[in-house]
Amino acid sequence: MERWQGKVAMVTGASSGIGAACAKALVCAGFVVVGLARRQERIAQLQQELPTRFRSNLHACKCDITKEESVNDAFKWTQQKLGAGVDVLVNNAGIIATTELSARQNTNEIRNTIDTNLLGTVFCTREAFNSMRERDVEGHIVIINSVAGLQVPNLGPNLPSLNIYPATKFALRAMNEIYRQEFQRYKTRVRITTISPGIVDTDILPTSIRNVVKDMLPSLTSEDVADAVLWAISTPPNVQVHNITIKPMGEKF
Repeated sequence: MERWQGKVAMVTGASSGIGAACAKALVCAGFVVVGLARRQERIAQLQQELPTRFRSNLHACKCDITKEESVNDAFKWTQQKLGAGVDVLVNNAGIIATTELSARQNTNEIRNTIDTNLLGTVFCTREAFNSMRERDVEGHIVIINSVAGLQVPNLGPNLPSLNIYPATKFALRAMNEIYRQEFQRYKTRVRITTISPGIVDTDILPTSIRNVVKDMLPSLTSEDVADAVLWAISTPPNVQVHNITIKPMGEKF
């Protein structure tokens, strides 16, 4: 990780769960981290969980990644605040609509899921890549995906439908390959990796559903996913880690 010391990493959805774990892990690995979230105050709380010597290297930036202008402003803020562009981007922000896909009056949930999981990733990746390309630097973009992007899990009648969520994750897998091809087309030193975890114990699900899932199925921790992010970006510059799939022991999918 020596080549990344003092470099800037940006993490979306950094206020909780996987995003918070990634932000903490990257700061402790020597990065200056910008955490994007609508709940900016949660990142300020996260700072207090860090060892004192690292706290000044975590910065909170309020951002709604579903809004293109908000994303653009976050990248401008990072450049102005830190005097540097983003070298590592972790696209983590994501949500799940838990109504049935075939149900009536679920349009807002579907749109919000697509806007967050797909368009948010597009907006952030576009800004990060072009900054890396213009500066001609080594860069790494990570997309937190899901095993639901590899196979649609059948959760059975006792758990809710995953709605449009798996479709967005399948799309992220396709986007990963498109980005890889585009980054090579311009002969950049930017790499792209997706990380596809199984069930992770986070608050992406409503508490009532989350408790049922925890009782029925094994799960990973957010720190497990953050470890995979660190491993991917620590590989040599000539190595393209295309996708990492991690599952909890005992998972039946």
